[in-house]
Amino acid sequence: MNNKKTLWLLLLAFVVVLGGAALLYQKLGGDYTPDQLTVEATPVPTATPAADASEEAQTAETADEEEPQANPAPEFTAYDADGNPAKLSDYLGKPLVLNFWASWCGPCKSEMPEFQAAYEELGDDVQFLMVNATTGRETQADAQALLDQEGYTFPVLFDTDGSAAMTYGIYSLPTTYFIDAEGNLVAGARGAISGETLQKGIDMIYPAD
Repeated sequence: MNNKKTLWLLLLAFVVVLGGAALLYQKLGGDYTPDQLTVEATPVPTATPAADASEEAQTAETADEEEPQANPAPEFTAYDADGNPAKLSDYLGKPLVLNFWASWCGPCKSEMPEFQAAYEELGDDVQFLMVNATTGRETQADAQALLDQEGYTFPVLFDTDGSAAMTYGIYSLPTTYFIDAEGNLVAGARGAISGETLQKGIDMIYPAD
């Protein structure tokens, strides 16, 4: 009798655990959507007493007229194929699509044709900057071999010291950011994105007339 009761309790516990695992899987699966744009949050500075006093003195009309605070894209330095340093700011002045990638990264390679097509179509009006994560298992030679093999012509920089990836908190590849002509982060996406999502991001920084 006791053995049968123990068996039923074990079966019940197993069902509960299995059900909980299924719910957790569904939740994680729903939260993780690689092909998804995320609007970059605008940082809110900590108010100082002087700022608080100033805000209290403002009228409602003045407050309504204030524009949202900009979210400047962090500066970084990477290197061209010849080892010459280049900064992100060298490429600003136009809307900019910034992508971090590696030649060993399957999802990176899967989305690259979409970036090449967009670059060929919009390259005169929208800047594209493909930053290779040239650290760890990646080498510049491997990255260049992929570019040559596929005939990619978009601008490429090599992050040989990992500082660009560190600046942007890159922990997975590929990662893409969309930066407006004023140099502000507007949106981003982690994971491979489709041509449709790439176009949505471009539309956020370069609206069609």
